[in-house]
Amino acid sequence: MNRTTSRYSCQKELQNADLRVTEARLGVLAVLKQTEKPLAAQDVLTYLKRHSIRADKATVFRIINSFAEKGIVVPVQFNEGRLRFETTSKGDHHHFVCDNCGYIEDISDCSITPLADDIQKKKGVIIRRHSLEFFGICTGCQK
Repeated sequence: MNRTTSRYSCQKELQNADLRVTEARLGVLAVLKQTEKPLAAQDVLTYLKRHSIRADKATVFRIINSFAEKGIVVPVQFNEGRLRFETTSKGDHHHFVCDNCGYIEDISDCSITPLADDIQKKKGVIIRRHSLEFFGICTGCQK
């Protein structure tokens, strides 16, 4: 992803969410948009430091929480004792997580929509989003 294009789209997204545009917020949003897998706050902090963007751990948590409140990111839990985050712009999708090495892969071919529709109809609820994770052994660990 081109850094100029990323900066522009991230800046616009922050403005649309009524969030002040800061270098730290731009950096957090850029790394979450660029990555293929959900990231923990520590991963985001490492990215910011590598790109000489000043922010401490508390700032990163505040930024991620404000993004979650605005609907820009969602938390993802892989039962590993910490939350990871990814942007909502990816839409509904699922994840495969390797029990051996921790490899994570997005699974975007979701055919769960009919089930969600059935649940809404039967239970009278409104489903706004869903999450489904698959745990097993990746092809690399099977060798």
